Amino acid sequence: MSEGSSVPGVLRVGLIGHGFMGRMHSLAWQTAGRAVELPLVPELTAIAGRNAEAVDRAARAWGWRSATDDWRSLIERDDIDVIDITTPGALHAEIALAALAAGKHVLCEKPLANTLEQARAMTAAARDAAARGVQSMVGFNYRRTPALALARDLVAQGRIGEIRHVRAVYLQDWINDPEFPLVWRLRREEAGSGALGDLGAHIVDLAYFLTGRRITGLSALTRTFVEERPLATSASGLSGAAGSERGRVTVDDAAVFFADCEGGAIATFEATRFAPGRKNAMRIEVNGSNGSVAFDFEAMNELLFYDATGDSAGAGFTRILATEPQHPYLDAWWPPGHGLGYDHTFVNQKRDLVEAIAAGKPPTPSFADGLYVQSVLAAVQDSARNKSGWTAVPTGSTEEGTR
Repeated sequence: MSEGSSVPGVLRVGLIGHGFMGRMHSLAWQTAGRAVELPLVPELTAIAGRNAEAVDRAARAWGWRSATDDWRSLIERDDIDVIDITTPGALHAEIALAALAAGKHVLCEKPLANTLEQARAMTAAARDAAARGVQSMVGFNYRRTPALALARDLVAQGRIGEIRHVRAVYLQDWINDPEFPLVWRLRREEAGSGALGDLGAHIVDLAYFLTGRRITGLSALTRTFVEERPLATSASGLSGAAGSERGRVTVDDAAVFFADCEGGAIATFEATRFAPGRKNAMRIEVNGSNGSVAFDFEAMNELLFYDATGDSAGAGFTRILATEPQHPYLDAWWPPGHGLGYDHTFVNQKRDLVEAIAAGKPPTPSFADGLYVQSVLAAVQDSARNKSGWTAVPTGSTEEGTR
């Protein structure tokens, strides 16, 4: 619990943001304490959003005790221990800095910020807050997919040997229609970047999570295929009606880059919202001297594992159904063969955060990990904008953080 808290056994949550991510986090907070016995019981204390009527509806629908259209009032309340930030990226830094200064634990959605400078300030504030027992975490939920956590364990055990290649793609198609409205995710001032930050951030983080190797340099290309769209008549980041007026898209629609990693591995990354037929195809494969692991989120309960040390006559990828009790996170869920879904990754995330706060230990991924990802995104933007070829990733962003 944060500084000044007087209610034992309860973790009182204030959520800021009530869009798609706000809904997902609300459901996860509701479920976490029911799925597994936690050392602190999450309490859905208050939710904040910019539209008073909409946030009142969200509070009633999702079980929050109170609602407000002023996020600052949540920071000032003595009956809130943790601030969960699910707003567009433009507000991440301001909210997180205020919450940490007030002694609140912070969970901030990815990417950590809209700029590298903001991410650095947030990481410095998180480091200072940690010295006072105030914890912070960035919300890369895919780390909590059991099959991916299992892949990390296999790599860490040396099962695939020396890491040589990482291939990661994140493919969606939700703005392939040129008449899809100009929602906030397509505006740089709100989102910071497009497919790069929304999708690319996930696979950059996962490449590090799986391998422990960080990117040291890269060469990138970004592209905006549809430069103007109808103005949106609602604020939703994933949907909304289109009006008759049009506005300019100020973020990338797609980004590709190849990279050099610590230890000599090479990596390729692709993030796009223009892959017709691909709804949420987040795929990553790691190749080593002794084998490979491969994952596709559209088959999220499965991991493919190849052991190159055996008899080649009968060799092939083994399909592991990651639903056994001994697999990561599965102790809280269903019998073998009963798969999990997207929402469970957020429940697992809340479980990890609550347990870390109760133990007084830094949760992962940290703000420093978020800063590393932000530094890679910034290098991609610099490389693509300047057409400068090889771009180094700032080493200052890779000195801290944990897998």
